[in-house]
Amino acid sequence: MIEKSQPKLLSSGNPQIPLGHGNEPVQAYIAAMPGWKSGIGRRVDRIVEDVFPAVRKAVKWNTPLYGKEDGWFCSMYCYKKYVQLAFMRGSALMPVPPVASKQANVRYFNIYEDDILDEAQLADWVKQAAALPGHNF
Repeated sequence: MIEKSQPKLLSSGNPQIPLGHGNEPVQAYIAAMPGWKSGIGRRVDRIVEDVFPAVRKAVKWNTPLYGKEDGWFCSMYCYKKYVQLAFMRGSALMPVPPVASKQANVRYFNIYEDDILDEAQLADWVKQAAALPGHNF
């Protein structure tokens, strides 16, 4: 029997997942997230699907992207100590996600292992983000 190997982790702790469109590569990324981060990935993915059932998914640059017909509205990335959610038009969300970016419109929300995830706030940000114009890369 040939055993399927786990994806390699980048030095940041982020899984190296090939470019792909649809749910399958995103689920492969989530499954490859190390330790407790995989549970966060599943929760974030479920919240996005619950709030915006028509979501389009892809993995580009080892990053799961969530979007709609006019572009992407959020993404997820693993670091060694946290999972980072990026909202492409985050500066327009209320309340504004707490972490600034070098890019004026982008805002981040970092989730650490011991954090209590405010799923209602996350769902509200996803709802707001999905209502804004998407971002194309």
